[in-house]
Amino acid sequence: MATVPVFRWRLAPKGLATVRQLRALGLRPGGQDVAAQLERPRRRRGPLVAYLYRVDAAKPVRPMTPAKWAALAKANAARRRCPQCGRDAGYVIPPSLGMCAPCAYPEEQRTA
Repeated sequence: MATVPVFRWRLAPKGLATVRQLRALGLRPGGQDVAAQLERPRRRRGPLVAYLYRVDAAKPVRPMTPAKWAALAKANAARRRCPQCGRDAGYVIPPSLGMCAPCAYPEEQRTA
């Protein structure tokens, strides 16, 4: 891999963007190699690194197909379903609990 230029945080030249910045513009890297990288120094650990891509070589984001929308809706519904009681909680089940709040704290539901 060729050596890429390294810039300090917030000092990248115009025409380069991170993946998130490209996405905000409705673009994607589109298979291009990393053009440069940003480094943000930290006190106790190594620097934070962000990869930059050329905006002029970026491609438009592919549109969502009906099948992709359906798969996304199904995945989000599965994240809301409680594995304990099987009901739709109406919110995403926290991974720390692994179940909806009424199943996780049944004693608090009886007193309320």
